[in-house]
Amino acid sequence: MATVNLSATARTERGKGAARKLRSSGQVPAIIYGSARESQALAIDERDLDRLLGTIAAESTVIELGVDGGRPTKTLIREIQRHPFKRMILHVDFQELVAGEKVTVNIPLVLVGIPDAVRLGGAVMDHVLRELEIEVDPSNIPTHIDVEVSTLEIGHSLHVSDLKLPEGVTVMDDPETTIVVLSIPRAIEETPAAGVEAVAEAPEPEVIGAKKEDDEGADESK
Repeated sequence: MATVNLSATARTERGKGAARKLRSSGQVPAIIYGSARESQALAIDERDLDRLLGTIAAESTVIELGVDGGRPTKTLIREIQRHPFKRMILHVDFQELVAGEKVTVNIPLVLVGIPDAVRLGGAVMDHVLRELEIEVDPSNIPTHIDVEVSTLEIGHSLHVSDLKLPEGVTVMDDPETTIVVLSIPRAIEETPAAGVEAVAEAPEPEVIGAKKEDDEGADESK
């Protein structure tokens, strides 16, 4: 389980006007909520948050969120509102994690190995499903799930049901969902069979001259 630290400040003012003031001062409005607490409005330093998000998988990293220097609370980011064209975070939602209370998260699927058909035969490997939705205790959230593909052969595929999962992890995706498929290269598929003479098409003449939201974030979209 990946864990990082982040500091926040409690705030009392809410609404679009208060959010605009926070952003102009280099802070990001946020909120923390959970089944065992009332929601609380927060402010987070924009630079600290930007640096953090550049180094973690936001959906599956546990964040130890310290409010006003108090004891950190284990949280997950549940929503990040971004400006549609400016490099700006408008609002962040944090969910407090409670031991024994399972959460649903998306975990990256990492391909391990290279099939011989790819290394030696030029086969094409199509990585279809890149994240897996799972239900798990917050203390056991994996950083990723490995998918062994080194023995995969041309024409075969791997599905969610083929995965080896850590103990305590429940998959939410359909077991028949395809993760990766190995295909014969297109160039080989289009090569005429042995003994069959390819019919050359007559070249066409060249033609000369022939003439394709949160209430604190929505106001920042213009």
